[in-house]
Amino acid sequence: MVKRSRTRRTAESAWGLLLVGKVLLLSALVLLILTAGVWTSWKTAQHVMLTKGREHGTMTVTACDSKTCTGPFVPEDGDGTARAKVTVDKAVTHHTGEQIPVAVEPGTDTVVRNDLAGVLHTWIPLGGALLLASMILAGGLGLRRVAWSVGLTGAGLLFAAFLAL
Repeated sequence: MVKRSRTRRTAESAWGLLLVGKVLLLSALVLLILTAGVWTSWKTAQHVMLTKGREHGTMTVTACDSKTCTGPFVPEDGDGTARAKVTVDKAVTHHTGEQIPVAVEPGTDTVVRNDLAGVLHTWIPLGGALLLASMILAGGLGLRRVAWSVGLTGAGLLFAAFLAL
């Protein structure tokens, strides 16, 4: 057995501490990115996925600007009030005159698309977060198999949203 000097043992301990610190820091960064993706997605997804007690109906797209489209809202089954003008994200519509199923965000005149395309659209931030987290998992943490599965999940979510819309 070779006896190592005190300086070498201290340096090896410091290097090990740096490696543990790197793993903890990058793991916290991945967790932060995924948490932000879920948080951002859930702000809109809750109105689409938890529909009990929300106003449902149909919106007819009459005008669009660079980010939003507007049009009248007609409730279904009399569970809400008709509105002359509601707004929806332009990414969920294709052209003026289109009728889309929507749910009204409580207390606003903003609506979200209330079908599979709307659900997938609300989870787009999570798809991007999964792709970003996969890069850190592969490059920083060396978890290549996990990174591939996380990245393919994110890419699949984004591709499904693209196809649905």
